[in-house]
Amino acid sequence: MRIKRIALLIALVVMIAAPASAQDDALTIWADDTRAPILEELGAEFEAEFGVPVVVDELGFGDIRDQFKTAAPAGEGPDLIIGAHDWLGELAVNGLLAEIDVSDVADQFLPASLSAFVYEGVQYGLPYAAENVAFIRNADLVPENPETWDDVRSVSEQLIADGESTYGFIMFDNNPYHFFPLQTAFGGYVFGLTDEGYDPGDVGIDSDGSIAAAAYIEAYGSDGLMPSGIDYDVMHTMFESGDAAMIITGPWAIPRIEESGVNFVVAGIPAGPGGSGKPFLGVQGFMVSAFSENQLLAEAFLFDYIATNEAMASLYSADPRPPAFLETRDSLEDEVMLGFVAAGTEGLAMPAIPEMSSVWTAWGGAMELVRTGELSAEEAFSNAGEQIRALIEGE
Repeated sequence: MRIKRIALLIALVVMIAAPASAQDDALTIWADDTRAPILEELGAEFEAEFGVPVVVDELGFGDIRDQFKTAAPAGEGPDLIIGAHDWLGELAVNGLLAEIDVSDVADQFLPASLSAFVYEGVQYGLPYAAENVAFIRNADLVPENPETWDDVRSVSEQLIADGESTYGFIMFDNNPYHFFPLQTAFGGYVFGLTDEGYDPGDVGIDSDGSIAAAAYIEAYGSDGLMPSGIDYDVMHTMFESGDAAMIITGPWAIPRIEESGVNFVVAGIPAGPGGSGKPFLGVQGFMVSAFSENQLLAEAFLFDYIATNEAMASLYSADPRPPAFLETRDSLEDEVMLGFVAAGTEGLAMPAIPEMSSVWTAWGGAMELVRTGELSAEEAFSNAGEQIRALIEGE
């Protein structure tokens, strides 16, 4: 592959040097302040080897997408951007991204991270990091990670009966993102997943598995194992004070847990009748502008300078989050990060299709109705499924 790309680069350098060439004389990348310094170093190496300058423009992460939408069609945008996979639906629908061929490097990446950048069967990005929630327990109260959700219930019952903790496992009342890994453990899903990507015509919020997961939480709460009225701060306060022994949360919460002094362990999601619990993956990566005159050059930079263990390790060091590049992922030694990696191994990329916006309110509302006892799991999630289909169909 390296030889193939070098040959390509030589051809491109010749094109760039030609007076009649339509190519720009530099490769431009938009990145935030965390990743920009790493890309500048890689760009310097690229220029030293091939004489092609790499310009890295630093923007706020939240500004990249909005400015790209305006600048790219006007011919003033970058050749490459680094961003989140959930930008994909909007950018691809509006014709702002170029298709890239990842076949040469596909086996070096977490498969779900690659699929995160697929929209309607087309690959639009190269991933570098894949973030997810995990199952976190107080190791003093729960020495071994529960293997199944039946085990979670048993451990919770024992902790309460023994007076060791007020509650065992607790979770949000209304947070589908954190509920999803439990839902998948019971065989539930949001949208059907095909080789072409997520299918908005196959809504799974009211599938048998999704209802079974909601019924588990319904019974768990009604049996006094978890109070209602839990939000993010309440959940963490209870865990960090020892009033709860197990939660689901993400790497963003680790600093506050560490500060609390709780002896905690990060591990994989317990399994259920539907198999392992699969959290959503939030994937970040590189996308090529459809308006770039340097698309082949951009791909060459990605595959020869980004898709390496050295580059991925540098990106990880600058902003630690589970790498999508398998060699870097396998070389991690930090126990906390390894726990998130374990939880995300079979994770599913959060759908980036426009129809996902029709899901969150009805899905979260169904959870809350179940947790407050206003509706049964079957009623709440069946209604939510109907609401979501109506929204997607524009009714």
